[in-house]
Amino acid sequence: MDRVLIIDDDIELCRLLRERLSTEGFAFEAVHDGQTGLQRALSPDYALIVLDLMLPGIGGLDLLRRLRAHSLVPVLILTARGDDVERIIGLEIGADDYLPKPFNPRELIARIRAILRRAARPAALPAHLHSGDIRLDRAAREVRLLDQPLNLTSVEFSLLEVFLQNAGQVLTREHLTDAVLGRKLGPFDRVIDVHVSNLRKKLGPASHGERIKAVRGSGYLFVARTELP
Repeated sequence: MDRVLIIDDDIELCRLLRERLSTEGFAFEAVHDGQTGLQRALSPDYALIVLDLMLPGIGGLDLLRRLRAHSLVPVLILTARGDDVERIIGLEIGADDYLPKPFNPRELIARIRAILRRAARPAALPAHLHSGDIRLDRAAREVRLLDQPLNLTSVEFSLLEVFLQNAGQVLTREHLTDAVLGRKLGPFDRVIDVHVSNLRKKLGPASHGERIKAVRGSGYLFVARTELP
């Protein structure tokens, strides 16, 4: 049974979610302040964290920064509807996805299942992927750039995996959202774009130019490089 930790100071919302998640087969725990939430989130007991950004004590973004310094546990952030800046910052820090409040509990459950499916997805052959100076080891969940370890979030790893599998092909935002986030692309949904931007920054430029090109009106293309560095 997957254990989910929700960190939210809305006690009534947590009570309702406890009822819904328990009927869906999840073990559920709720805490209502940032300090306690960080302590619990740093334990290895949870498959996923649901994190409200408006918290007493340690704020949600600060909590996420501290958590990402030590853990890659999947995080779904809850944001106020229309608060685009905070949700983008949350994704840049390392959140997997976001859901604006108010939300339908069924949508939350669908997002949780999608994230957990991606995190548990077994590696397919081949075990290693490479393009030029990039090496990806599926079994070890490790990426090396110029033979140095590259620190990627779980989503960034999955995104790079999809790009390497399809190097030289234009991938639509719809395809990437489905393959990486495990859900459909919604209207005004920029989550996958933020993750692509984060991955680009971490990979940096290559000798041949851009590694990941935006194709206007289509999606993104990972430039194929087969030679060894």
